Amino acid sequence: MNLLRPVRWATLTLGLVACDRPDPPAATNRPPNVVVVLVDDLRWDDLGIEGHPFVETPAIDQVAREGVRFRNAFATTPLCSPSRAAILTGQYVHTNGIIDNTARDSTSHRLETFARPLARAGYQTGFFGKWHMGNDDSPRPGFSHWVAMKGQGEAIDPNFNIDGTRAKETGYVTDLLTDHAVRFMEQSRGKPFLVFLAHKALHPNVVQRDDGSTGAVAGQSEGFIPAPRHQGRYATAAVPRRPNAGPSAVGKPALLRPLDGVTPLGPTTGTPDQDVRSRLEMLLGVDESLARIVATLKAMGEYQRTVIIVTSDHGYFYGEHQLNDERRLAYEETARIPLIVRYPGIAVAGATPTEMVQTIDLAPTVLELARVADTVTRHGKSLVPLLRGMPVPWRESILIEYYSDAVFPRIRNMGYQAVRTTRHKYIHYLELPGMDELYDLETDPYEMDNLIGSDRGRALLPPLQAELRRLQRETGYRSPSEGPPGA
Repeated sequence: MNLLRPVRWATLTLGLVACDRPDPPAATNRPPNVVVVLVDDLRWDDLGIEGHPFVETPAIDQVAREGVRFRNAFATTPLCSPSRAAILTGQYVHTNGIIDNTARDSTSHRLETFARPLARAGYQTGFFGKWHMGNDDSPRPGFSHWVAMKGQGEAIDPNFNIDGTRAKETGYVTDLLTDHAVRFMEQSRGKPFLVFLAHKALHPNVVQRDDGSTGAVAGQSEGFIPAPRHQGRYATAAVPRRPNAGPSAVGKPALLRPLDGVTPLGPTTGTPDQDVRSRLEMLLGVDESLARIVATLKAMGEYQRTVIIVTSDHGYFYGEHQLNDERRLAYEETARIPLIVRYPGIAVAGATPTEMVQTIDLAPTVLELARVADTVTRHGKSLVPLLRGMPVPWRESILIEYYSDAVFPRIRNMGYQAVRTTRHKYIHYLELPGMDELYDLETDPYEMDNLIGSDRGRALLPPLQAELRRLQRETGYRSPSEGPPGA
């Protein structure tokens, strides 16, 4: 146990008490402010409150204790650009058209984000950070204030597009984005505001060309770069590993295909300890950022009437199935995400609901909490009943989807649609016949025993296939023969 953690947090808390203004009750005539903190590549189990043995996330943990922490939250697509589009629109990517990380700039300008109805309702709407739906960093409709990076952006001395004007700033990107977000909140002039803070952390720094594009040399990773003040904090920490990290991947024919120029999965293909430590050192900056936002809201007297959402676009492999930064896949380590919602008077403090929720649920949730009418078709469901602790009927299955891109040769042609129920997961590969996977998550939570070819698997498969077809119908999915997703 790190005995220094509560001492540091207690010192910060005591320092904030004196500057707090009394908060009005949450239930007032004015709609609530909304702060969305989106952390890149953050696993659900990377947080102190999840029992991590050494990670320090006191600010995130405190918001979780004061709000609702969903135990079974999932990305609809475990990939940066599609996941961000799903969060902002409440739509599956086969509808909104952001199916991969390529430069879908024009499509992303047309997205029906929840910022649009909020802006029309009088909200001040600010976007800060990594847009990454295309490399175009120019302002998007629905946001009254815009601070964005080209593509992945830079960890140190980043270039920002600020309301259409590009500027290079000096410092660490997490700190600088927080500076902008805090100033925006302070300048809200009593109007309700939306802050969508999309951190670059915990993503590795990626070499980019001047136009923001990646590929070949331009797409080479420079590694995970924590803030200088945090580098080495966890240098000697023992990295925890799940039981499926290390053993040879078996029963996964799509992953085990021999591919020219691709190193076969093995002990050296998983994520090294130092990468895990550096990622979690980056998280220290994110946690300090949230502490600053909370302090600002308290000083403004806005803390109690602000919805705070902390989540991730997807997870990351720490050697599970001998994988590293492939992400994208439907396994729990990358599809499952943290999701915390704090809003006094609505969200029951300390609640940990187990219903399956998804990134597509955030847009309708924010709109209901803001009391803003909306006519856009959104696939997600408002989480407000779950926030209140109401015993309501809820979904019994979710759809997870991914459409191939060429960034990671190992998962070439591994586009899929997967259905996950409370007990089972069926992964149907769209381009690889005969390579599907089926897992019993109750007896095999680490997805190590593919049942697809067994007698039990053959009995389980038809109802799961039927459920997948139902989810496709309900969300307007077009099969490859009918045209590309989003067409």
